Amino acid sequence: MPQFLDSSDSDFEAKFAALLGAKREDSPDVDDVVAGIIADVRARGDDAVIELTTKFDKLELTPQTLAFSAEQIEAECAKVPADERAALELAADRIRAYHERQLPKDERWVDVSGAELGWRWTPVSAAGLYVPGGLASYPSSVLMNAIPAQVAGVERLIICAPTPGGVVNPLVLLAAKLSGVDTVYRIGGAQAIAAMAYGTDTIAPVDKITGPGNAFVAAAKRRVFGKVGIDMIAGPSEILVIADKRNDPDWIAVDLLSQAEHDESAQSILITDDASFGRAVAQAVETRLETLERRAIAGPSWRDFGAVITVRDLAEAAELSNRVAPEHLELCVEDPEGLSQQITHAGAIFLGQWTPEAIGDYIGGPNHVLPTARSARFSSGLSVMDFVKRTTLARMTPQSLKAIGPAAECLAISESLEAHGLSVRARLDRLNEGAS
Repeated sequence: MPQFLDSSDSDFEAKFAALLGAKREDSPDVDDVVAGIIADVRARGDDAVIELTTKFDKLELTPQTLAFSAEQIEAECAKVPADERAALELAADRIRAYHERQLPKDERWVDVSGAELGWRWTPVSAAGLYVPGGLASYPSSVLMNAIPAQVAGVERLIICAPTPGGVVNPLVLLAAKLSGVDTVYRIGGAQAIAAMAYGTDTIAPVDKITGPGNAFVAAAKRRVFGKVGIDMIAGPSEILVIADKRNDPDWIAVDLLSQAEHDESAQSILITDDASFGRAVAQAVETRLETLERRAIAGPSWRDFGAVITVRDLAEAAELSNRVAPEHLELCVEDPEGLSQQITHAGAIFLGQWTPEAIGDYIGGPNHVLPTARSARFSSGLSVMDFVKRTTLARMTPQSLKAIGPAAECLAISESLEAHGLSVRARLDRLNEGAS
């Protein structure tokens, strides 16, 4: 059974703080191993990648077979059943339409001094998208990573998607095709991150790497950051549901389980203003766990990290939610729009009882790559903005330099940067000569 907390209890604050601080991810110290893998790939390139793929994925590759051929991709895509293809196409269309609205606009203006200022946005030139293999091989993650990059205008997109034992998920390749990605490498782990960051004879380096992965992938992304950009370091999934008694307990139960089934370290929390409803949801979870296919994963997640919190009112629920800063937040209340105005920290908000979080995972449109482990306090989910960068623009005229240049010279002198000041003074003196 999960923890049951009540905000009116004298020891609530201590218990809630413990809940926030609980270590959910059993991450072994993999950094030394990852450092060795990255150094090996940098030194030996394709040979290292191929040997490590044989070791970890039990798959024999050559430089010529590191990537799927166009014929292989077409053959695998042809295996996708019609209903799954249609669903994936609908998801791709909706995700693309949503992200097209995120494209930022260039700006230029002339200020009161006469200086022309502004900025412009340009895409990164190349991006590498990591897609986990094996049991965590999700075509939806391909769409969520590749489509924003494509919309942003990234010229070269590659995917690294390991195929342990040679097992291929046709939906992953179809998702790549629908996202406009032609190059899919059959490699994974830290070696894939290193190859994308530093390049090999076969794999050209990229400018940014995005996508989820295990502890080795996360450690590798940390190590290559600075050489390339990364999206985020994602931890175990999480959901927080704020629900009143006007809901079906079974609906809320399956919403909580939708994240618990991801990982034994995932976390599902219910906050409600009705203790009886909270107990009914907990019982509904137990009932669902009796038949859930992934109960061996969802059960430990709910038992070890789940929580049902009873609060005095929904305003207090919003306050606690902001302290959790959840990856996914469902507002299953009578006025979800009003309650959402009190939420300042959440990766994604799902408004009303007819909007289960799973809609966001697949078909809603917003991105499902979201900040975890309370990082929604300071970061956002993946978007088009992750694949563009802003360049500022400034143009002085003689008049505007005369108006604001002396202040720049003054500040340069105050910082003991003589050449800075002289670069302004030389121009001001020329203007003064011309005026005399």
